[in-house]
Amino acid sequence: MSKKKALSGVLAAGILASVPLSAAHAISPKWVNVNVSEEKEGSLFNSENYDFMKFSVIGTKLAEIEKQSNRVKVEVKGTSADGYPLYVVTIADPGAQGKFGKIQALRKQMFKNPEKAQDWIADNPDFKVPIMINGSIHGTEFVGSDAVMQLIERFATQNDEETKEILDNNILIFNVVQNPDGRVDATRFNGEGIDLNRDFITQSQPETQETVSLIKEWNPMVFLDTHGYVKNYAPNKQGLIEPCTPPHNPNYEYDLYQKWANHQAEAMEAEIMGDKALYTGTLYKEMDGAYIPQRDDSAGWDDYPPIFTPMYAMYHGAYGHTLEAPTNDEDGVRWMYNAIMGALKYSTDNKEAMITDQIEMFKRGINFDHPFHEEGHFPKAYIIPVNEEDPTAVNKAVNHLIKNDIDVVQVSKAFAADGKSYPKGTYIVPMDQAKAGLANTMLWDGEDITDDTPAMYDISAWSLPELWGFEAIAVQNDVKAAATKVNNVKEQGSLSGKGPFIIPNSSVKSVQLVNELLKQGVMVKRDSEGNFYAEGSASAISAAVKESGLDIISGSVPADAETIKEVSVGILKDGGMNKAQSHSGTKLALERLGFSVTELTPAEVANTGLASHDVFVYSGTENLISLNLSNANKEFGLKNQEELAAFKANVEKFVSEGGKYIAVGAGASRATKTLGLTDDIINTGGSNSNGIIKVDYKGTGATAGYSGDDLGFVYRPVWYTGTENDDVLAAIADEENFFVAGHWKNRSAAQGQAIMVKEQDKDVTLIGLEAGFRDHTDYLFRLLSNSIFEK
Repeated sequence: MSKKKALSGVLAAGILASVPLSAAHAISPKWVNVNVSEEKEGSLFNSENYDFMKFSVIGTKLAEIEKQSNRVKVEVKGTSADGYPLYVVTIADPGAQGKFGKIQALRKQMFKNPEKAQDWIADNPDFKVPIMINGSIHGTEFVGSDAVMQLIERFATQNDEETKEILDNNILIFNVVQNPDGRVDATRFNGEGIDLNRDFITQSQPETQETVSLIKEWNPMVFLDTHGYVKNYAPNKQGLIEPCTPPHNPNYEYDLYQKWANHQAEAMEAEIMGDKALYTGTLYKEMDGAYIPQRDDSAGWDDYPPIFTPMYAMYHGAYGHTLEAPTNDEDGVRWMYNAIMGALKYSTDNKEAMITDQIEMFKRGINFDHPFHEEGHFPKAYIIPVNEEDPTAVNKAVNHLIKNDIDVVQVSKAFAADGKSYPKGTYIVPMDQAKAGLANTMLWDGEDITDDTPAMYDISAWSLPELWGFEAIAVQNDVKAAATKVNNVKEQGSLSGKGPFIIPNSSVKSVQLVNELLKQGVMVKRDSEGNFYAEGSASAISAAVKESGLDIISGSVPADAETIKEVSVGILKDGGMNKAQSHSGTKLALERLGFSVTELTPAEVANTGLASHDVFVYSGTENLISLNLSNANKEFGLKNQEELAAFKANVEKFVSEGGKYIAVGAGASRATKTLGLTDDIINTGGSNSNGIIKVDYKGTGATAGYSGDDLGFVYRPVWYTGTENDDVLAAIADEENFFVAGHWKNRSAAQGQAIMVKEQDKDVTLIGLEAGFRDHTDYLFRLLSNSIFEK
């Protein structure tokens, strides 16, 4: 039974009735209850499993707690990808300076007049500070939410002196289970296959968006993110408590963070060690402390990219910590509970000085005063011109900035800056604002940090302008222009003329429009430059055009334009190989482009073939067609040599009968070689290498809309040699400085080499660039649609 189907009416009604909704959520969110029998008892990826609290009972338990206490507010702040409720619990003592302890009065000043806010703190020592605890962003890391539930019950009902002192000084915000889908399914990721702790720059998922809204609403002084499982990173140091090793992102005011974060980490460690006698496992009884990366190591656990939850929260002034329990058992729950208690005690003892320094970060931004940064690192402003033909990428970017508490203004008259003229309607992001660090990390080009550290934990480059496809021009002088603050950009496309209608191959939204028209039965043609021509009547396509946000005009159809059709796309599904769904970003990219996409497991391809699909996309690890898998991975791959042979035969049959095969990334390229669909030599960089590179695109056909001096993104870089039998569609720029930003050692061999090729004798395309990476690389999505539509 699918968990998305309607289940027991009694159970559903009971849970719904138990969850009180705030005024903002008076209309119940659409979600389906969890059938208890469908919840996993544990995960193959965990070396230990225990009787953790099932998601299906959490709503009822929260309702019971709320009935017992006037300190508690339980809300549903949205729904997960699979439709489960996202519970948020706020706890504050109503008898201590009001339920929220004057925090709203303080917040009004923090971003407008930080000096006044700091003075207010000195004059009002009885204020409370918000502290946010995030429960189990990875579904298999059960101990986090279990510890959160224990803490909620304690702070809702207990009256010991320690509990009362913490509530006298703090407002506790618990994001109870940030990933319900993963908890139910015992997977790391959510229902869309996305690792939510890699989504905080993109914010593609509803769970991430909910957490971002919470952070923006409360601006917590401390942010704790519960994880597992880390042990023996240093002798007898069990679990992990951040702060991190270098490199630290240069857009932080890091001196203000580490002034308190290191001591707070040690306070958490001390609380864990103080409870040592109550642990039962030998691992815990013999521990000497916790692994604190910044204290105990030099590299390998960095806080450089803003993709992780605590690192993102740090741009809002929070003292962010990842907490990794050592084991998935009751000892792990105790470790997590103690770590959080240590943080709460430390924050209580130091709240006035800590929040004064949090506000100092905002003051530095507003005053454009960054004493520990190189001159010029922060520009005076970013100018974002509007593409009149296709403003959709800019619209998305501006709304994204606003949702992240970044001020954006729009000019009402033409102006000049740094010697260049800009028209009315141009957007400006002034950098004398409270959250300048977040604005800069989203809009800057990034940097090459290869020589700064031997290894990175994850990605090292993410520039929104370069990877979403819009301009953000950094200016170093004051910008003088008449402008008004933007609160939201509303999109509405327009249509002029009688047709045929030209749809430029310019953005995700343009391709999405084309696919929508194809589904409606409108005839569409495509020329060699990748542009589209809709031949339906204005009345037939106007609704879709308005929805797209594009301004569409009439024009003539070039002689080389060919009719395209609606296509069915199958994508090889990675069910969770190595605790990740490697295909998910590409799947989401294809869906956002408007394609009908079906996920096919390796076994389904082996058993039923690909006859019902026009296109087959392989995007992910080569282990999907490997037989040497661990017990945790076997369910996601092929069972035996016979299945592998059937898989290979069905893919060969599909291609030989005119089917289109597209491989994306290093793993898929290696798999394509194994399947015998290419004779190219597949060269790969280290698994730790990734970043933005210069790319020389051919500019027609599968690379239409891209130029000979352009950009791409690589992750575990791959390039192709021995391509004499291929049509080389794109190559890494043949210049020594082809690497723009990120981390990639020993890259010289890739210079000038092919990175996107098509076999000449069969419809097989290899895309070495990560065209759909984590639903983030919008600018590269059209490499997928181009490859699909190209004949």
